Amino acid sequence: MVDRELLDMLRCPNCVQEKEGLLEEYKETWLICQDCNRKYPIVEDIPVMLIDEGDKWIDTAKEDLPVPPPPLT
Repeated sequence: MVDRELLDMLRCPNCVQEKEGLLEEYKETWLICQDCNRKYPIVEDIPVMLIDEGDKWIDTAKEDLPVPPPPLT
């Protein structure tokens, strides 16, 4: 499980320069940007905050996200 203090500090790397980039934790395995809808997986308790990784899931509905996230490729 990711530390709550860390989660509170994290922001979407795509949005943070122009918007708040606030992230919502989903099922303890995803972080979803409230501004751009990019979805960042949490793999082995480590948030993968790469824009390219968030792009892969941008069109996937929150309810359709795989839990746990697939291994990184």
